[in-house]
Amino acid sequence: MLKEVTGDILLTKAEAVAHGVAPNDNFGTGLALSLREQWPAMYKDFRHYCQTFTPKPGELWTWAGVGGTRIVNLFTQEPPPGHGARPGKATVEHVNHCLKALVKVIETEKVKSIALPRLATGVGGLKWEDVKPLIEKHLGHLPIPVYVYTTFRPAVQAKEE
Repeated sequence: MLKEVTGDILLTKAEAVAHGVAPNDNFGTGLALSLREQWPAMYKDFRHYCQTFTPKPGELWTWAGVGGTRIVNLFTQEPPPGHGARPGKATVEHVNHCLKALVKVIETEKVKSIALPRLATGVGGLKWEDVKPLIEKHLGHLPIPVYVYTTFRPAVQAKEE
């Protein structure tokens, strides 16, 4: 069941947080930067994963940290064209593939709740009206709480009921 909420996704009580990134992303802005700051080990493991497996847009990588926190990195954007370059933009096709893969992870790993932002609409550059229907299509039927953080309010815990 989808529930749109307002608040700071870093304060979620959800079992997993999903967000959009690019392969080899440097997590330099937005939610990715906040996640990097809160879980530096996740970013280190992400870099190792990208160097080892060369992920492609449309795929995902899940990190499980201490205390049961899970971060699902959805490769919604094109990778940077070179070292030190900015990642490319997200595409609707990549988001679609990522959400399909996310459903499989949720079902396989028996995730009990998940939180995500307005996926690929910040740094990714997509319009919410193009992404929201994909979230509804892929995640709307799930029997678990899916919290979509539509409005960011720093340091405010959302009402996840």
